[in-house]
Amino acid sequence: MDITVVVPLFNEEESLPELEAWIRRVMEQHRFSYEIIMVDDGSNDRSWQVIESLSKSNACVRGIKFRRNYGKSAALFVGFEAAKGNVVITMDADLQDSPDEIPELRRMIVEDGYDLVSGWKQKRYDPIMKTIPSKFFNGVTRSISHIPLHDFNCGLKAYRIDVVKSIEIYGEMHRYTPLLAKWSGFKKIGEKVVEHRARKFGISKFGLDRFVNGFLDLLSITFIGKFGKRPMHFFGTWGVLFFMIGFVILVWLSFEKLFYQEFGIAERPMFFFGILTLIVGTQLFVTGFLAELLVRNSTTRNQYVVEKRT
Repeated sequence: MDITVVVPLFNEEESLPELEAWIRRVMEQHRFSYEIIMVDDGSNDRSWQVIESLSKSNACVRGIKFRRNYGKSAALFVGFEAAKGNVVITMDADLQDSPDEIPELRRMIVEDGYDLVSGWKQKRYDPIMKTIPSKFFNGVTRSISHIPLHDFNCGLKAYRIDVVKSIEIYGEMHRYTPLLAKWSGFKKIGEKVVEHRARKFGISKFGLDRFVNGFLDLLSITFIGKFGKRPMHFFGTWGVLFFMIGFVILVWLSFEKLFYQEFGIAERPMFFFGILTLIVGTQLFVTGFLAELLVRNSTTRNQYVVEKRT
């Protein structure tokens, strides 16, 4: 199969028929073999009934329904698990992503050899309260991840099938799939300017809390990617550093007490600072040691992405 289109959705009953017809028209025009996987993330409108109707009229449409709302990451995860196409395209269900971009996205994966291609909505039809925080968020993510993308959160992306089968999306990690792919060894990540359309139906699911959660998720995924299998390298390094600072301070204060007859050392701020850094250093080192024990006993400690075998 050439293409799998994964569409996570929540309360999008009005846009689904038009989206399915548009995708089908593009696929038939380019003679692609395809499937559309619509993942209903616990909608409370008629979205699931619409999906059932579309699957009856088009055998290429498959539906997955959650019992309740779990979030976009969960929807993408189950969609990736069910995908069978050589190229996997993700897009939102609100018609703001154009299916006309699919052929070029597929070409970049198949012919140009990209592992992942992310859309860039260079011209956006969003309110300023959404675009300005988005630019800030993307700038921070770009500087931390060292991946030169302009729009990490664009829902329109293309993946080689190996990528979606090798990454695990959870929590709010859907916006960091390029970073997840990079940590899994897929380094050829590209970008394509895509059309952004004004919302035609429904209301935006945008919330300012996603930027706070997104930043915390970025820190988590960066830490896990670098130190997930060797936590002692992080906690142990900082633990030893803090311990040595505290140790040197206390040794110096003890030296002054013995040789210069200093009195009232326990009342000096440096004494308490030395005790504090000594304790913090010990705690960090013990944390790294315990984390290392957990990693060593984890069933996933030796799960690595193997590209080829002979």
